[in-house]
Amino acid sequence: MTQDLELQQDAITTVREFLSALELGAVDEALELLHPDVVWKNTSLPDVGGGLARKILRNLNRDPFGFEVDVHHIAADGSIVLTDRTDFLQFGPLKIGFWVTGTFELRDGRIILWHDHFSWENFLRGTAVGVWRAVFSRD
Repeated sequence: MTQDLELQQDAITTVREFLSALELGAVDEALELLHPDVVWKNTSLPDVGGGLARKILRNLNRDPFGFEVDVHHIAADGSIVLTDRTDFLQFGPLKIGFWVTGTFELRDGRIILWHDHFSWENFLRGTAVGVWRAVFSRD
């Protein structure tokens, strides 16, 4: 029982460290947490394999792009981690916030499956709010 709890806690820690590294722009650290055979899935978008997933993440780590995450809930069952979160994508002055549920599967302590589920309607709503704020912000 203790070993199973340790596995779950290690899996949660890995996912938290991965998301935190992406948020901090420490893409190399995030990539170290991905299994070489990682598959990245997003709702209704094509699956992205290891090399291409790494390339996309590296390209997102430059100005004017940014990423933030607010993890609302996180739970594990063995090497499977579920997240309920709000992701924020930034493109220059435009910041888009949208709800995401994620499923992460770990193998050998690294993320082999990263499957995010989101609503296009929620994403578009977040885009509209982001455009409004970018246009009418008085910062």
